[in-house]
Amino acid sequence: MKNLRFKDFFWYPDLTSTAGYDAIIQYLSDGKRTCKEVEDFMKARASIEERYAKDLLGLSKKVCGHNEMNTLKRSLDIFKLQTENVSLSHLQLAQSMREEAKKLEEFKEKQREARKKIEQQMDALHKQKSSQFKRTMDSKKTYEQKCRDKEEADQNMNRNTNTNNTKLVDKLHLKAQQAKQSAEEADKLYQQNVISLGKIRDDWLKEHINACEIFEKQSAERINFLRNTVWTHLNQLSQQCVTSDELYEEVRRSLEQCDIQEDVEHFVNLRRTGEKPPAPVVYENFYTGQMSPTGRPPTRLPPPAVRRGPLPDPTQNNRDDGRRSFEEDGEYSVIQY
Repeated sequence: MKNLRFKDFFWYPDLTSTAGYDAIIQYLSDGKRTCKEVEDFMKARASIEERYAKDLLGLSKKVCGHNEMNTLKRSLDIFKLQTENVSLSHLQLAQSMREEAKKLEEFKEKQREARKKIEQQMDALHKQKSSQFKRTMDSKKTYEQKCRDKEEADQNMNRNTNTNNTKLVDKLHLKAQQAKQSAEEADKLYQQNVISLGKIRDDWLKEHINACEIFEKQSAERINFLRNTVWTHLNQLSQQCVTSDELYEEVRRSLEQCDIQEDVEHFVNLRRTGEKPPAPVVYENFYTGQMSPTGRPPTRLPPPAVRRGPLPDPTQNNRDDGRRSFEEDGEYSVIQY
C-alpha cells in the first residue's frame, strides 16, 4: 500500500485558497499543544513525587520502636532506614521526570523555531500570490473592457463609413485607433500579470511541497519523540517500583531474622529481678502474737479456751474474792462474746 504524503493530499482548486495549508498548520498546532500537555503532566507528576518523597522522609524520622530491643529493634531500624531510602529514590525519580520534561520542552521549542521560518516564507508567498492574482484579475477585467471598447469603436466607425461628414469619420477613426491601442496595452499588461502570477505560483508550489515534506517530517519526529518520552516515563515508574521492592526486601529479610524467643529471652536476661517469689503474708494476732500458719486471718475470733477451777463454795458470798480469782487466772480474757 502506498504511503500517504502531505504533499499529495493538501491542495485546493482555488489558487488563492490556503485550505490545505491551513489544515496542516492546525494539525501541527494540535501536536504542539499535545507536547505542552504531556510536558505539564510530567512536571505535575514530578511535583507529586517530590511532595510524596518529602512526606515520606519526614515519616521516616518519626519515633518507631524506640523502646524495643534486640532483633525486632534491628528490623524496625532497617524499616525506617529503607523508608528513608525509598523517599530519596522518589526524589531522584522527580528529578529524572523534570529532566525528561525539559527535553520535551526543548524539542518543542526547536520544532517551533524551524516551523516558524517555513511559516513566514509561506505567509509571504500567500500574500504575494493573492496580491498578484488580484492584479491579474483586475488587468483581465481591464483588458476585456478595453476589447469591448475597441469593438464598439470599430462598429461605430464601420457604420459611418459612407457618410459625407469627413470630420465625424476622422473622429471615429481616431477613437477606434485609441481603443485599439488601449486594448493592446491592456492585453500586454494582462499577459505580463499572468506570467508573473505563473512564476509566483511555481514558487509557491515548490515551497508548498517543501513545507509539506518538512511538516510531515516534524510530525513524525514529534510522534516518535512523544512515544519515546512516555515510554521512558513509564520505565522510570517501573524502575521506581523495582527499587522500592528491593529496599522493602531488605526489611523483609531482616524480619525473617527476627527471633521471637530470642527477643523474649534477651529481655529476661537484661531485666531479670529475681527467681524466687515473695513469701506469703501470715496473719498475726495483735493480742496473742500468734501467727496463722496459712497466713489467712480468721473471719471471726473464736472464744478463748478457759480452764475453769472448781465450783466456788456457796457459803462464801464474797464477790471481790471471786473477781480477783478470775483476774489471777492467766487464761482469762476480758473480751466479751
